[in-house]
Amino acid sequence: MPPSPLTSLPIELALLAWSVPLLFLHIALQGVSVTRERGRAWNAGPRDGEAKPLGRFAGRADRALANFKETWPAFIVAVLAVVVAGRAGTWSAAGAWVWFLARIVYLPLYLFGVPYIRSLAYVVSVLGIFAVLFQLA
Repeated sequence: MPPSPLTSLPIELALLAWSVPLLFLHIALQGVSVTRERGRAWNAGPRDGEAKPLGRFAGRADRALANFKETWPAFIVAVLAVVVAGRAGTWSAAGAWVWFLARIVYLPLYLFGVPYIRSLAYVVSVLGIFAVLFQLA
């Protein structure tokens, strides 16, 4: 049997690919929680006018999604830069893992309102991006 194309994929690109389902998990949690609070008619409608303020869980899911969308483009650029430049290595692999795992940890910490540790998870994820970029140096 020929080897799977995924086995020769750099880990940085594999984690980048896995970050897409992570994005959609954020979107799903946000969408479901907001729809639960505002109703199906609001979700299916044009959403014109003033929206009812979000409650605790839906607000957290919304802010967690926004936070993910703030760092995800930097992760994408860092991974693509290191792979396209042919510079993938130990630092970029470790950094990609650090970013990915920290982002997984961040989501439940935010949803359940855990202070400080949530912020630490965010900082660790950013350090992961810088580790990927360090590989280019």
